[in-house]
Amino acid sequence: MSTATPSIPSDTLPDSETLEKAGRLTVFDDEGKKVEFKSIFAAKKTIVVFVRHFFCGICQAYVSELTKIPPKALEDANAQVVVIGCGQWNLIKNYARDTKFTGKIYADPTRELYKSLGMTIETLQGTPKGEKLRSYIPSGIVMDALRSIWRGPLQNPLSIGKQGNISQLGGDFVFGPGIQCSYARPMKHTQDHIEVADLMAAAGISP
Repeated sequence: MSTATPSIPSDTLPDSETLEKAGRLTVFDDEGKKVEFKSIFAAKKTIVVFVRHFFCGICQAYVSELTKIPPKALEDANAQVVVIGCGQWNLIKNYARDTKFTGKIYADPTRELYKSLGMTIETLQGTPKGEKLRSYIPSGIVMDALRSIWRGPLQNPLSIGKQGNISQLGGDFVFGPGIQCSYARPMKHTQDHIEVADLMAAAGISP
């Protein structure tokens, strides 16, 4: 198994047994087809960003930041970025439209994959007092909450309840190629995705 990049601390990496089990789990693509998780990173290094739920405006802001990664940097590293949410698969296309993310997005509505990889914390707590806000977080948290409501149920009333568990936290990982994980960082609170530049460094990708 690969080790994490020393300059970018990682949480405990999943062991081989955990990876094998997680790899056999399935997620849904934007057409509702089941995809075996390990097939996503079988051929190339894959940054997998697990977002909280599909209506979370803060996670949407983070995914929008991911769109700024130069495609050539990923191509040169034979790498890709994918996003996984815990809501229903039929919200994926709207999520891609709202974030302008052009990579693959998948859904894990049972949250079985989340839990198997250590993302077991459920909380609505934001950045702890005294801790610096991540740069991707919108300047107005209240406006962000309103934006989440607008992008979600107000624009798509039939999607209410399909966004996923609102207290589920996500995380940032680097898998592949093949059954290996070189970086693992489950979120500790709702605004805790790692900075994109640090995530790229952890994956060994030059900007």
